[in-house]
Amino acid sequence: MTQELFARYSFLLDRTARKVKQYAQQQFKHGDFDVTVDQWLILKNLSENGHLSQTELANLVFKDHPTLTRILDLLCKKGYVERVPHPQDRRSFQLHLTDNGIAKVTELKPKVLEIREKAWENLNETDFEEFKRILNTIYQNLDGQILEE
Repeated sequence: MTQELFARYSFLLDRTARKVKQYAQQQFKHGDFDVTVDQWLILKNLSENGHLSQTELANLVFKDHPTLTRILDLLCKKGYVERVPHPQDRRSFQLHLTDNGIAKVTELKPKVLEIREKAWENLNETDFEEFKRILNTIYQNLDGQILEE
């Protein structure tokens, strides 16, 4: 494959990812969700994984520590997330959803599903399987290639 094709496909992948996020952000804003897409990602991951350290959460959501700290500060201020002392390491904290955070996730899950369904409409199961295969291949090609800072 030529470099021109690589560039074209990379552009399509980036453009599509940006469009999906832009559409989701617009829906979150107009839907009065009280959280941003990035905040939702944090809430969803805490909901699915229980107590997490900030480092564990950063790895799950692909955010650097300063960005994640800023998002967590906002979610704590809104009463959706709590920092609790780590039971084995007094120097660190674990993050978990408050009752309000659990309620927010429960409220937003069906709305977020509707947003995703809009992006995926007109695709069939074969399309999904091929798309998943391609994305997993790209991910595996790069897995372990990025050095930790």
